[in-house]
Amino acid sequence: MSIRAVVWDVDDTLFDYTTADRVGMRAHLLAEGLLDGYDSVEQAIVRWRKITDAQWARFSAGEATFQGQRRDRVRVFLGQELTDAEADAWFERYIGHYEIAWALFPDVLPVLDALAASHRHAVLSNSSIHVQDRKLRVLGVHGRFEAILCAAELGVSKPEAGAFHAACEALDLAPHQVAYVGDHPEIDGRGAADAGLLSVWIDRDGARTSDDAPAGPHRIASLSELPAILGSDTRFGAPSTFR
Repeated sequence: MSIRAVVWDVDDTLFDYTTADRVGMRAHLLAEGLLDGYDSVEQAIVRWRKITDAQWARFSAGEATFQGQRRDRVRVFLGQELTDAEADAWFERYIGHYEIAWALFPDVLPVLDALAASHRHAVLSNSSIHVQDRKLRVLGVHGRFEAILCAAELGVSKPEAGAFHAACEALDLAPHQVAYVGDHPEIDGRGAADAGLLSVWIDRDGARTSDDAPAGPHRIASLSELPAILGSDTRFGAPSTFR
């Protein structure tokens, strides 16, 4: 049976999270006067990202709430025992800088336009609906998606099969009728494949070799390659650069 819907990851798939986080944190650290303890802005940003990854892993494992992992990111980064209100205020100041840098990847709108008539669309993110709903509205693409599902509200996160199946259920489609597009090779790529979806891994920087790439997902370097994988008669797309 043909693919009838595409479910999308958000951060670093549709939305250029890495760039926005880097630009936003640089501006925030400068505004907060927190760079004295670092050799460079980049060193501080690398440390922030490592702390973010570690705390996000705790959230994904059910060891922390969404808001709790945010607060702990701030406490670990600053090395201070902040109250919840203090940690929230610091993070909100960062968010102000981060949001200024929000942008879609340039290949997003063309592929959504190309697939608009042929496929249904939804979002599955390991974030919170409060965060992603607003982000998609600000970026101007909220109305493109029938459903927006997030781990914080679902109670299950990728790569667990239950998260992918929840997205299929929201569309009233079987997993084999749905494609999933995400940027993480294991959480998105292998997770979707193991859950029975057509898995498409968007690997924009091509940093991994074919030897260490996960088995199962289709690997693409640009979303312009997606219609060809889906078999859409859109006259859009290019042959995959990863064969």
